Amino acid sequence: MTTEAVSTRPLRIALVGNPNCGKTALFNMLTGSRQKTANYSGVTVERKTGLLVTPAGMAVELLDLPGSYSLRACSPDEEITRDVVLGRRAQEALPDAIVCVTDATNLNLHLRLLLELKKVGRPLILALNMMDIAQRSGCVIDTEALSRQLRIPVVTTVAVRKSGIQNLLAQIDTLLAQLKPGQDSDSLAAPNTWAEPSAADVRAYHHEVDRILQVVVTQAGTPARFTRQLDRLLLHPVLGVVTLLAVLFLMFQAVFNWAALPMDLIDGGVAWLQQWLHQNMADGLLKSLLADGIIAGVGSVLVFIPQILILFFFILLLEDFGYMARAAFLMDRIMGGVGLNGRAFIPLLSSFACAIPGIMAARTIANPRDRLTTILIAPLMTCSARIPVYTLIIAAFIPNTSVWGFIGLQGLVMFGLYATGIVSALAVAQVLRMTLTRGSHQPLIMELPTYKIPSVANVLLGVLERGKIFLRRAGTIILSLMIVIWFLATFPSAPEGASEPAIYYSFAGMLGHFLEPVLAPVGFNWQIAIALIPGMAAREVAVAALGTVYALSGGDNAVVTALTTTLSQDWTLPTALALLAWYVFAPQCAATLAVTKRETNSWRWPVFMFTYMLALAYAAAFITYRLALLLGGN
Repeated sequence: MTTEAVSTRPLRIALVGNPNCGKTALFNMLTGSRQKTANYSGVTVERKTGLLVTPAGMAVELLDLPGSYSLRACSPDEEITRDVVLGRRAQEALPDAIVCVTDATNLNLHLRLLLELKKVGRPLILALNMMDIAQRSGCVIDTEALSRQLRIPVVTTVAVRKSGIQNLLAQIDTLLAQLKPGQDSDSLAAPNTWAEPSAADVRAYHHEVDRILQVVVTQAGTPARFTRQLDRLLLHPVLGVVTLLAVLFLMFQAVFNWAALPMDLIDGGVAWLQQWLHQNMADGLLKSLLADGIIAGVGSVLVFIPQILILFFFILLLEDFGYMARAAFLMDRIMGGVGLNGRAFIPLLSSFACAIPGIMAARTIANPRDRLTTILIAPLMTCSARIPVYTLIIAAFIPNTSVWGFIGLQGLVMFGLYATGIVSALAVAQVLRMTLTRGSHQPLIMELPTYKIPSVANVLLGVLERGKIFLRRAGTIILSLMIVIWFLATFPSAPEGASEPAIYYSFAGMLGHFLEPVLAPVGFNWQIAIALIPGMAAREVAVAALGTVYALSGGDNAVVTALTTTLSQDWTLPTALALLAWYVFAPQCAATLAVTKRETNSWRWPVFMFTYMLALAYAAAFITYRLALLLGGN
C-alpha cells in the first residue's frame, strides 16, 4: 500500500462480539449520528459503519459486525462476520484492527470467540463491557493478568454510560501509532492460522478459557439478586406465560392507541397534499399520476409507519432489558409443537406490524430450515395493513352490540381474525416441517443475558434505523407498483357520455370483469376483483380502490363513511364474510414477496409463498361463503 493510500483511506476497525454483549451500544456511543446502514453486496445482512476521530486525530472507520458466537458460522449473520474478519469478502479489505467486545459477567462463554480471533492474526483489543454489572454481582477480574495471559491490551467499559470509552480510544491511538509512515496494519499483523474448529478444537478452547479464568478471576460473581428474583416469575411455566401475554397485550394496545394521532396527522397531510394538487394543477395525466398514483401510493405506506416504529420501540426496549431472550425460551415449547424453536417467536411477533421486518428478523435463526419456514409463515400473521379492510367490512356488516353484556361483537370478530391468522401460521409451519422443510428438530440453546437498564438513545437509534430500512425497501417497491396500477386504472379513458365510473372501461376494469367468473364461486363481484388488483401492491390500498370503483369522492373519512353505507347495501353478508376470510390468507403485498426473494436469494420461495397463500385464501373464502349461504346469510 502506498503512502498516499494510507493517508487518504481511514483505518478500519471491526467491532466483534457475541450477541447481547453491548457491542452495538458501544458502536453507537463511539460514532453517534455519524453512522450509516446499508447491505453487504449479494446478501441482505445489514452493514453498519460509522466515522470516528480519535483523540490523536486519527480518522477511523468503525464497522459493527453482526453478533457471533464463533467464526464457525451457523447463520447468515455469522457468515458475514467470519468472511469480513478473514478477508473473504470480494472488494473489501481486511480490518486494520479488531476490538473484541465481551460481556464481563459471562467470560466463560465470550472468551472462546476471542481465542478464535487471536488466530486470525489482526491487531486485537479486548473490551470488557458491562463491568458495572459484573462488579455488582461480586465478580473481581484482574485485567492486568488477563492482558498478560492473552498478550493483548484489555480495557473495561460500560457502553451505556460512556465509562471506559476514553481508555478504549487511547488504546486505539496507541495501536495506530505503531504504524510507520507508508505502512498499513499488515506490518503489525501475525500470520492467519485460523481453521474451522473441530469438536476437539472446541473442547481445547473451553479448557483454555477455564485455565485463563482460574488465573484472572479472583472472586466469582453470583447472579444479581434482582435477576434471580425476576427470573422466578418470568421463567415460571405458568406465571411466565401469563406475564408474556400481558406484555404482548400492553404492547399491542400501545401500538394502536399511541399511533392513532400520528397516523391521523399523516393521513391528513396526504389528503391535504392531494387536495392541493387537485386545486392548483390543471386537469391532465400528470395531475392524476401525482395525486391518485404517487401520493396515494406513498401515503398508503407512510400512514402505518407510526405503528411499525412503536412496535419496534417495544421490541428493542425489551431486547435491551434482556426479556426477549426469555420470551423466546418460554415460547419454545409451543413453537416446538410445530417443528420450530423459540427463536422464531421474535420474527413472528415483528410481523404483526409488517411482515417485511419480521422476515428480515428471521436471519438470527441458525437452522436454515427453521429460518425458511419462519419466512414462509410470517405473512400469515395479521399485519397492520389488513386493519383498514377489516375495520371497513366489520363496521358495514357486524352490528355494534355486546356479547355476554360486556364484550363488543365487532371487537370479538377482529380478535377472531387475529387468532385465525396465528393458528393458521402454526398449522402451515407444521405442514412445511413435515414436507418441504422437513429435517431434525434443533433444540433451543441460547444465552439468557443479565437484566440491565435499557439505553433509550440506543433504542431510538435502532428504531430510526429500522424505519429508514422499511421506507427504503417497502416504499420504493410500492411507489413503482402504484404507478403501474395507476396506468392500468386510467387507460383507456372512458368514452364520452359513459354512465359507469371511468375505471369500468380501463385495463383494470377489463381485468376485473375477466376475473369475475373465477371469483363468483366465493361471492366476489367485478368491483371486488378490481379492488384486489391494487391490493397486490399493499392490502390497505383496496379501501381506496373500492372508493374509486364506486365513484365516491371527498376526504378519507367521507369515503369510508360512504363506503360503509354503500357496501352494506350492495354486498350480502356471505360476500363480506368471504372477503374477510380472503384477507386472512391472501398474499396481497408485493413488497413482502420482494423481500422474501432478497432473503432467500431465489424466486422459488416467493412464488411458492404467493401460490400457497392464494390457494388458502380462495379455499377459506369459498368455505366461508358457502357456509354463510347454508346458514341463511343474505
